[in-house]
Amino acid sequence: MRVAVASDHAGFPLKTAALEYVASLGHETLDLGTYDEDPVDYPDYAAAVAKTVLEGEAERGILLCGSGVGASVAANKFPGIRAMLCHDAFSARQGVEDDDANVMCMGARVVGPALALDLIAHYLKAEFSGAERHVRRLQKVADIEKECYQRYLGRVTGIDIKNLEERKDTLDEQ
Repeated sequence: MRVAVASDHAGFPLKTAALEYVASLGHETLDLGTYDEDPVDYPDYAAAVAKTVLEGEAERGILLCGSGVGASVAANKFPGIRAMLCHDAFSARQGVEDDDANVMCMGARVVGPALALDLIAHYLKAEFSGAERHVRRLQKVADIEKECYQRYLGRVTGIDIKNLEERKDTLDEQ
């Protein structure tokens, strides 16, 4: 499996260990930064991982920031990303098995290196169960994403989304 890994400056020391550990488990890694402890903004790295997963360049992602909260909030802004904040092994495994999580976020100031590597192992070994109830729930999440895009994006951007969708339909017919 190809795994995209990124961090902000707070997560950088743990990122190095994470990359080495993921590779030791036999996975290919993509290091998307940051590359030192100089202050940076976590949304940039969350976006890099999210885009890499959505574009199929990696099957999963790992994000590290100070608490893990900011990275998970930013990554979850991307439709199709199911980022989970994990500080325990059960959540790292269950988030994939039940919720098909494709990005795991951890707080480098919350978990120590040994626990972080254990969480990574649980996350990468887990597989989505495909159980009907979980598929049904994930479809509801996808429906929420679609509704939010249609209903609220125009308010945020000032773009007439309905008009854009009608113009796209017209172009598709041509």
